[in-house]
Amino acid sequence: MTHLWVRAEQRPNEERAGITPEGVKALIAAGIKVTVEESSVRAKGLTGYAEAGADIAPENSWPNAPADAIIFGLKELPDDGTPLPHRHIMFGHAFKGQFSGRTLLDRFKAGGGTLYDLEYLVDESGRRVAAFGYWAGFAGAAVALKAWLAQQQGTICGPVGGYPSKDALLTDLHTDLTRCDTTPPRAIVIGALGRVGTGASDLCTDMGLEVTKWDMAETASGGPFPEILDHQIFLNCIFARPGTPVFVPRAALDADRSLTVIGDVACDPDSDYNPVPVYSEATTWAAPARRVHVDPPLDVVAIDNLPSMLPVESSQDYAAQLLPSLLTLSDLGGGVWARAKAEFDKHIG
Repeated sequence: MTHLWVRAEQRPNEERAGITPEGVKALIAAGIKVTVEESSVRAKGLTGYAEAGADIAPENSWPNAPADAIIFGLKELPDDGTPLPHRHIMFGHAFKGQFSGRTLLDRFKAGGGTLYDLEYLVDESGRRVAAFGYWAGFAGAAVALKAWLAQQQGTICGPVGGYPSKDALLTDLHTDLTRCDTTPPRAIVIGALGRVGTGASDLCTDMGLEVTKWDMAETASGGPFPEILDHQIFLNCIFARPGTPVFVPRAALDADRSLTVIGDVACDPDSDYNPVPVYSEATTWAAPARRVHVDPPLDVVAIDNLPSMLPVESSQDYAAQLLPSLLTLSDLGGGVWARAKAEFDKHIG
């Protein structure tokens, strides 16, 4: 019997889950055994797994799971160097030249396990079957706006945290924007037609900002793109890949510009294809903005688990998208799982 083991997330500020109790119930009905770890951090509203029929295991007990169990989580594992013998479903961030990715792949190679990277679960046309993109864009735009508001007070953006709902986040931002007596910023979103860009654009619209929406047609020339510098906020919503243009080069730091905040929602600073090469390390919830130039200021927001700011809504959305693929776990030799395995085999070396 196929056995899915849903592990607790161990990364700080990560309250999401990749499956809901309703999804667990559907998997069990399809003949798949499900074990769900207890979690001290999983968001309220993501409970009821035992009632759905799952076996419950202690938090972070997955290393001792049966050898045939498929371990399912979202974000990275503890970086302890141990070999990984299981099959894992998660975001590995290991296939685009990331420095930390090679270390993860070496652990799989040492243990004989397999990574089914959630980013590479794609249909026949190459489109991802499930993505947190909308909520990453929505939250990323929110933090970028917070960074701009902090600049108006002569400071840099302070710590951010999660919200129980989208409405709570919007209320918080509206309060802060009302207190600011300057004209609201103009924002430009690149990748506006995708999931991430749609979320970022929607946040800007909800906040009453003037937003310029660009996608492939507007960036086909390959740059340079001086129009970006005419906006106060730039939101990069295009994932780095070969051929991605550079949107804000290092030369822009000293250029005549209105731009003071970059929200790099895609957040691939250590990729070989980083389209915003003015920074080289992701930011954090505790320090969400990094100042890369002082006068005039330019702050970069690049948090790589943005959807966890809205853990309940983003989890419910993602889990609904992913469930049809999870229901096919008994056939790892075909469909999305075979394509993800082929990508892993190409990079494991």
